[in-house]
Amino acid sequence: MTALALTDPILPEAATPRTIRAEGRVRARFSASQGITKISHLYESGGYRLKFPRGTRCEAVLVNTGGGMVGGDELALSLQADEDAEFVLTTQSAEKLYRAESEPAKILISLKLDARAHIEWVPQETILFSGARLSRKFMVDMARDASLLIFESIVFGRIAMGEVISDGLFRDHWRIHHDQKLIYADDVKLQDDMAALLDRKAIGNGAHAVATCLYIAPDAEARLQDAREAIRDAACECAASAWNGMMVLRFVSADPVALRRSAVAFLNRFRNTDLPRVWQC
Repeated sequence: MTALALTDPILPEAATPRTIRAEGRVRARFSASQGITKISHLYESGGYRLKFPRGTRCEAVLVNTGGGMVGGDELALSLQADEDAEFVLTTQSAEKLYRAESEPAKILISLKLDARAHIEWVPQETILFSGARLSRKFMVDMARDASLLIFESIVFGRIAMGEVISDGLFRDHWRIHHDQKLIYADDVKLQDDMAALLDRKAIGNGAHAVATCLYIAPDAEARLQDAREAIRDAACECAASAWNGMMVLRFVSADPVALRRSAVAFLNRFRNTDLPRVWQC
């Protein structure tokens, strides 16, 4: 028998495999009966799960078992509220976006609200590490008599560690429709040296955290004064405007803790109830 030399090929050389990335899919439907909302359909795949703490309201807590996202990861979340259904969605903790090699992490959120439905989307912060790349889309179709509250906050860098976002991408794309007619559009794109961009007075004026609260409901314009009263003593810069059945609030701060404290105080007062308990963990 002839011995094989160490250089003799035993198997054909395999191509270097593509880095494994996470792909999460969550689809949920909520239905109301006799004034009580319960989940009627749930599909989960990948590392994301919805949990439902017991309480007087229907709450859904999104859990990322992977502990964060990196470039190339994908999450598609689709939620439907049937007629008269009401629920609150939040996250177990802040979502962390780690450094990406090239392609961004992608998040697609689709919400559908039928007649008189009510959804409150109030996740905890999204934290971008230096070099993180995120592309996110909100797509909403809602009945004219439905109501929707969205609160989203972004923290740029791990401030406690002195991290500066010198490279990365944050792209946010919001489209809200009333019965398939576009009523609200919002786009943000920060790329490369995000810290320098946020230092500019017309963009962030030195901000390390920003947040948007969007409220669309039949009473949105009538509640503008309530919202302004709720942010009167805020510890960060913020303001509210209302028009055409919707209200928008913006929060900007060099201190993410001050922004969170101001946002919690506003949301608790405006919603007439405390945020889900995971916000206090």
